Amino acid sequence: MSSVEDPGRGRVRSSLRRGSGEAEARIARSLGEPALFAVGLSAAGSSIYFALGVVADGALGLTPLAFLVAGVFFVVTMLTYVEGNSLYPERGGASMFARYAFNELWSFVAGWAILLDYLIVMAIGAFAVSHYLAAFWGGAGDAGVEILIAGATIAYVAWANIRGITAERFRFLLRLSIASVVLFAAIIVVGTVQLFDLSLLSDSIELGETPEWDDVIFASVIAAVALTGIEAASGLAGDLRVGRRGLRRVVRVAAAGVLVLFVGISAVALMAVPVVDGSTELGGSLIEAPVLGVVSEFEPAWLAEGFRYAVGGLGALVLVQAVNGQMLGLGRLAYSLGTNRQIPNALSRLDDDRSTPYVAITTAALLAFALTTTADVEFLAGIFAFGAMLAFTLANLSVIVLRFREPERSLAYKMPLNIRVGRGSLPLPAALGVALGVTAWLSVVVLHEGARLAGGAWMLAGIAMYVIYRRGQGKSLTARYTIPAEALKEARDTEYGSILVPVSGDPLDDDIVGTAGRLAAEEAREGEGGTVLEVVFVFEVPLSLPLDARVPPEKVAKARQTLTRAKDVGEEYEGVEVATAMVRGRTTGAAIVTEAKRRGVEAIVLAAEEPSRIRGGAILGGLARGRDRFAGETTRYVVEKAPCKVILTAAPAEASANRGNDLPSGVS
Repeated sequence: MSSVEDPGRGRVRSSLRRGSGEAEARIARSLGEPALFAVGLSAAGSSIYFALGVVADGALGLTPLAFLVAGVFFVVTMLTYVEGNSLYPERGGASMFARYAFNELWSFVAGWAILLDYLIVMAIGAFAVSHYLAAFWGGAGDAGVEILIAGATIAYVAWANIRGITAERFRFLLRLSIASVVLFAAIIVVGTVQLFDLSLLSDSIELGETPEWDDVIFASVIAAVALTGIEAASGLAGDLRVGRRGLRRVVRVAAAGVLVLFVGISAVALMAVPVVDGSTELGGSLIEAPVLGVVSEFEPAWLAEGFRYAVGGLGALVLVQAVNGQMLGLGRLAYSLGTNRQIPNALSRLDDDRSTPYVAITTAALLAFALTTTADVEFLAGIFAFGAMLAFTLANLSVIVLRFREPERSLAYKMPLNIRVGRGSLPLPAALGVALGVTAWLSVVVLHEGARLAGGAWMLAGIAMYVIYRRGQGKSLTARYTIPAEALKEARDTEYGSILVPVSGDPLDDDIVGTAGRLAAEEAREGEGGTVLEVVFVFEVPLSLPLDARVPPEKVAKARQTLTRAKDVGEEYEGVEVATAMVRGRTTGAAIVTEAKRRGVEAIVLAAEEPSRIRGGAILGGLARGRDRFAGETTRYVVEKAPCKVILTAAPAEASANRGNDLPSGVS
């Protein structure tokens, strides 16, 4: 099974909420690459502003090495996310990958861990804003004032995200991220020219003693805080259109940029504020705003002052936007968890006008503010490490599993360095990501008691909530149950579902979609909510061709026209939402069953093909007595193999006689 994509563009489902549908489509086309760059660069840049001090406190002279390891982990995880989202362009990130690779329970574990990371990064970022504003007003970093500024930052971010996405927000974030990268480049250049002395790094290092290895490992994990930007960017899947070339550009530029920034800034920082007697002020008095301490060492004084103002102003803005990016990712993850019945509707409820998860956003804002009041950056960073390493390990492992579960599925982007193993292939970057993630997570569990207790309590509380919620609804802990976004706008927690509707481009499609629409509308009236119709167009690919062979443009055009018509017909019924997709398979029946399992639908509405009444069919000459079958091969296969209820619709005899079997039979 494989998704069919428009060559060079990929599949897109626009769901940006501001403006008309046409305006949203333009946003999706024009902001694909820039939006991904903006969210990713914002997270990477902001992580330097607030994580540099914590990392330097632990890694000391090996701080550049810690950032290098974090940068490598960032790159391999980014490759995993790009491949995973090209395979399934849906919201959810690591949670969504685990859903398709394993089941809903593991999907929830990944999602719940990422929610913790979003909260921690928001808290640390908001707390650091005041300390960078101290470049303009010394009192901004005072106790009490810093909490007020952090609260104001989080309140603004919550308000902006409840309002929803606009194209201008992404453009501003991109400009700000680029300006931050330029500033960091200037710091690296000036710092290298004025302060370059490798002995300031090497002379303080006594391997295993200064620093100790467990501190270096933990510092490397903290340095990977930028990975939440990958998860946040992944939450935009389905909203933005990025083609194959665009994905490759994003990967190349982001990988090179992160490695250079991480290693360059950390090296200059240790030269500006070196390790003395086993400690550095970057992890002491400068821990809340380490970059300000670095540029303060520049000469002459006017140059240092100019850099302080630039770092203070731009750093505060970048941190605010980084907090905003985390909330953006959190909102999309809450939407995904809600529509898959993994958290109660009360937590994922959507605003009636803007369709933003205002309850989740408000709750997250309150929790993040509560975390800032601890004023303990090192403790918060430890809790972040617990959740992050768990989630990103699951993300890398999920993509490896999907390589073997669906080995023939075509990919808009496939990470490099693969080893053929049996039916599938092992992506070495993802394997490295799993190894690094497991090692890092175990180190946090063993070496950081606060993170172990707080992170463990968070995960146990989440799993308990999930089990109680699912059992209370009479649902399996591992099966997928999808509800439409419309259902999240209702106050009660009611029964909803999704229906798979295969279409083929013939006149009977309207009847099939209409039947499904009436069933969905009836359920909507009874449950005061809505149902999703998952409409799919199947391309049959003969065994003589690879499953990802090119689909002729005329067949793709027919499929699009058919799906557009189906969406129009289905959404005529009140409370019904229609999602469309093109899929491939060796046979239509097998493709339908696979999609039903993958999507976790509760019913399939299928047009029953009329059986051939002669053995072997007319093509083979009908050399035997008539078959005793109630329907054709596709119908029989779906009825026998489907994991859910199958509702058959039958056309009048004369219509069936004229219809024939004109499902796509191959590609060239």
